Amino acid sequence: MWKNKSISIVLPTYNEIDSIAEDINDFFATGYVDQIIVVNNNAVTGTDEEVAKTPAKLVYESKQGYGYAIQKGLQEASGELIVISEPDGTFTARDIVKLLSYTDDFSIVYGSRTLNTMIWEGANMGWFLRYGNYFVAKLIEVFFNTTTLSDVGCTFRLLDKKSVETMLPLFTVGGSHFGLEMILLSIEKRIRFIQIPVNYQKRVGTSSVTGNKMKAFALGMTMIWFAFCKRIKTLIFK
Repeated sequence: MWKNKSISIVLPTYNEIDSIAEDINDFFATGYVDQIIVVNNNAVTGTDEEVAKTPAKLVYESKQGYGYAIQKGLQEASGELIVISEPDGTFTARDIVKLLSYTDDFSIVYGSRTLNTMIWEGANMGWFLRYGNYFVAKLIEVFFNTTTLSDVGCTFRLLDKKSVETMLPLFTVGGSHFGLEMILLSIEKRIRFIQIPVNYQKRVGTSSVTGNKMKAFALGMTMIWFAFCKRIKTLIFK
């Protein structure tokens, strides 16, 4: 609980068998978390057994893709405040307090991994990914004349229940650029949000997307095109 509001965590999993149990236990150990939803998105064999060692609730999403997994988790989460994270060791559970501390003033708190002093040694946030995320974030600022953004790819974020209920029927993206769609929808629906820096650590295992520069570049191009099309659509139907 946080100021009498229940807290749910949504963790999608595909290839995090070596870190997921520890991450779940770390979130519960903060003392603020009431519920953790783990979404098995065709995860590697043995993942269910790791989750079973913890108090987390396990659900399944057969449609492959980060966006589909998160949408499933948001549907299952019962908390008044819902935190989305990754069970791969990149984010620290204690940073949940940073997100929660802004909930008096904002409905959504997005994390950012681009502050150099909070990127840990070994983290997969070299110049290519760091400045790529920063560049796309600034494009979004210009396209939509919105508040300061510095990272479009950070998957550590918090939403209140009302924001989730507003956006859930509107999501269209099932893939890796789902996080960008959420940001754009929060702008479109005039949901009050802020982006703050969070710690970013070395991943346990290899990412299926950002572990490959070509895949990361392709994702960046997809994000730019998606944002451009979204902006053109808003201008046409304004």
